[in-house]
Amino acid sequence: MKRLSVLGTLVIAGALTVAVAAQQAPQPSVDNLSVEKVKDNLWVIRGGGGNTAVFATSKGLTVVDTKQPGWGQPLLDKIKTISDKPITTVINTHTHYDHDSGNVLMPASVEIIAQVNTAKMMAASDEILGIGKVDNIFKSNPGKGLPKTTFKDKMTIGKGADQINLYYFGPAHTGGDAFVEFPALHVMHVGDTFFNKGLPIMDGKNGGSGVQFADTVEKALNGVKGVETIINGHASTNTTPADMKEFVAFMREFVAYVQAGKKAGKTPEQVAKEWTTPAKYKGYQPPPALTRVQAYVELIYSETK
Repeated sequence: MKRLSVLGTLVIAGALTVAVAAQQAPQPSVDNLSVEKVKDNLWVIRGGGGNTAVFATSKGLTVVDTKQPGWGQPLLDKIKTISDKPITTVINTHTHYDHDSGNVLMPASVEIIAQVNTAKMMAASDEILGIGKVDNIFKSNPGKGLPKTTFKDKMTIGKGADQINLYYFGPAHTGGDAFVEFPALHVMHVGDTFFNKGLPIMDGKNGGSGVQFADTVEKALNGVKGVETIINGHASTNTTPADMKEFVAFMREFVAYVQAGKKAGKTPEQVAKEWTTPAKYKGYQPPPALTRVQAYVELIYSETK
């Protein structure tokens, strides 16, 4: 009876913890979104999912990423506080729900653009490696919000001060990560290929790669010239190419550590438990939940012959 009583107490405590966490999570509202002016006619809206860029052109607004479910309308309302121009274009950096769910609320006249692999995944993806099953808003809103314009390796939109360059350099966070450059402003939105200073999601369920991650980000660093400011997928402040170069080194170190563990005959669980963020990476987050780290270790094991 004592054991049952303790178990019941633990279950109730766990449920309360989840309930409290849900109550503490920011609720979808304009007030829970913040705006930062990056340069001239470019802003970042933070909160409610991935960081959204809003770029004002002579023809209207281009929006990069549209946040998670429930945040689409607050995002639209927040954009109205920036500019009264119409939204003409949406670009999705990748397939994950916290970057594209607001698409379903966009006017039918809006052109939605994504890398060709991302466009295919957006229609079907319902699982993220290390996270588990997730809702796919496009399945419950058929015909709404999916990209009708795609690119394979590079695409240019507009010209002069309005120009936007889209690039794909290979698998990293997913198998369809778009790098979005605003060349006149020397700014690039890199989505979750450099989401923050810490261990990223390597979503093998959606074409992502642990082994190729650093190479892909380095290709973007070397292939897009003149960038001075980086808009990250989830960081609370913008970063620089120097920060992204350091992140590449961090990722190479993680992959090398994992591969050495495999060579030594260690299990993925052992390697995941032993990994800690090296002290030299100042300001980097501690590792995420062990189950996530282990999922990425297992991915790298599978990619390492």
